[in-house]
Amino acid sequence: QVQLVESGGGLVQPGGSLRLSCATSGFTLDYYAVGWLRQAPGKEREGVSCISSSDGSTYYADSVKGRFTISRDNARNTVYLQMNSLKPEDTAVYYCAAERLTCTVFAGSLDYYAMDYWGKGTLVTVSS
Repeated sequence: QVQLVESGGGLVQPGGSLRLSCATSGFTLDYYAVGWLRQAPGKEREGVSCISSSDGSTYYADSVKGRFTISRDNARNTVYLQMNSLKPEDTAVYYCAAERLTCTVFAGSLDYYAMDYWGKGTLVTVSS
């Protein structure tokens, strides 16, 4: 059974940091790209970052470039999202999702319709 389980969310002050983890099972992570997407209340889902399986190439949304870093540990079947310099506008439910091999980017944005498997999300709240 395929599972993606996010953890590491919580409440953090502006300027703070969090590290999200996505623990995967039921499929071979080596052959999958994994992305992080988020959805804030009343807003559309947004692709935040993605890391491909083949060459480890990465994608970041403009809104998080220079602040977020995605990484993967295939031996631990886990993908991470290090989030620094957090802002109130980063508040959202963060989801990890997986698709075969490479991240699909369309018109400059991560194509979340291309994702095959999804986690249930973890809430990140940035507030003082």
